[in-house]
Amino acid sequence: MKKRRFLSVLGLIGLTAALLISGCSSQSSTQQGDKVELYMGYSSDPPTKKKMEEIIAKFEQSHPHIKIKTMTAPYDDFYQKLTTQIAAGNAPDLWQSDGTKVFGYAQRGAILDITDYVTKEINKEELNGLEFNKDSDGKYWGVPQGIQVGALFYNKDLFDKAGVPYPTADWTWDDLKAASVKLTLDANGKHADDPAFDKKSVKQYGFAFFGSSRGAFNILKAYGGGVLDPTLKKSIINSPENKKAVEWMVDGMQRKLFPNPADLKAFQSNFKAFLSGAVAMQIDIYAATTSMNGAGLNYDVAPMPKGPDGKRFAPVIANSWVINKKAEEQKVKAAKEWITYWTTSDEAQKEWTEVGEAIPVKKSVANSEMFLNPATKPENKKVFLDTLEFAGTIDTNAVFTEWVKVFTDNLAELFMDKYGTDEFITKTDEGIQKVLDDFFKKQ
Repeated sequence: MKKRRFLSVLGLIGLTAALLISGCSSQSSTQQGDKVELYMGYSSDPPTKKKMEEIIAKFEQSHPHIKIKTMTAPYDDFYQKLTTQIAAGNAPDLWQSDGTKVFGYAQRGAILDITDYVTKEINKEELNGLEFNKDSDGKYWGVPQGIQVGALFYNKDLFDKAGVPYPTADWTWDDLKAASVKLTLDANGKHADDPAFDKKSVKQYGFAFFGSSRGAFNILKAYGGGVLDPTLKKSIINSPENKKAVEWMVDGMQRKLFPNPADLKAFQSNFKAFLSGAVAMQIDIYAATTSMNGAGLNYDVAPMPKGPDGKRFAPVIANSWVINKKAEEQKVKAAKEWITYWTTSDEAQKEWTEVGEAIPVKKSVANSEMFLNPATKPENKKVFLDTLEFAGTIDTNAVFTEWVKVFTDNLAELFMDKYGTDEFITKTDEGIQKVLDDFFKKQ
């Protein structure tokens, strides 16, 4: 009887303890969140994959209630698979989106509106690039993972050989063209302003531009023009400002100061023209420093030149973390914990900076000696940070790829003298508007 009473009391004590432990466990679960597997996607190459795995491991150590499962692949393969997954309804809960795709995912209903999270839990003053994920309605669709911003890259050896002063923050696009005259050489070493200059045998060009972030879009914006209106649903190509910018570009092409599309094809890759030392200046983004350093170029960067009215524009691509609109609530919470960790952890930010893949998101790290180190090229890295003050997105939307194709194809024909500036303006304006209407009028 005593033994039975003792066991009964012991059982009561055990039950009480269990309830207390359960209560503590419940409280801890409320604070930390339920045990959850977060499915994350990101594009990678071997160095970035290794570094991301290291950062994930440290996140899991400090967030034991979250286990991260990843889907990663090289850029093209990753986005091809992601597109298939989104269509099938089994995309990752969270993924790293190329900055040119964020608004497209939003307009197609694939990602979550995270405005409430951003406004209440993110310290905007501490981050670079957050505003580039805010649409014209004031909604936020992503939080930056790494920033790419454009600058004017220049080959110091070619400038020194020509006796031309390096670009400065005071340069206008006309200053760039004037320098290009001195930096453009034919096979006989004649400058572009020499009466004997042979346009048919150019061996060195002053300046090259191509594509979207590295191309004509930046010049249009500096001249006060652009491609789309703030809603990203209407073409604004047909404007006096754009016409002036296009005429400036055509003049440079016709004088052979800039390589046209056919000239660039001779290099097999548009990027190889500058990398091979055949072009003195080029618009490019921070990520290009990796290949330029690998090629051993003696180069530096300067701010993008100013337009006729003093306006300056540089392209920015805020590669960002976005959350799947279909993700379960507990996975959305886990995704936000990851984003908060990524943007606030000095350790994570410094480790990612070591890869050299992007400008750090956290301002304190971006402004540190670790990133700005003048001992590694380019010496003037602060240009990238200062440029964020006047940088802007490149009118990315759900049909970005489609309208860019119309724009670049027509521009190539213009530069190859297939038609004149007025016809280009009219044809491109109509073509881009058709692309926009075909998508947005069906929404």
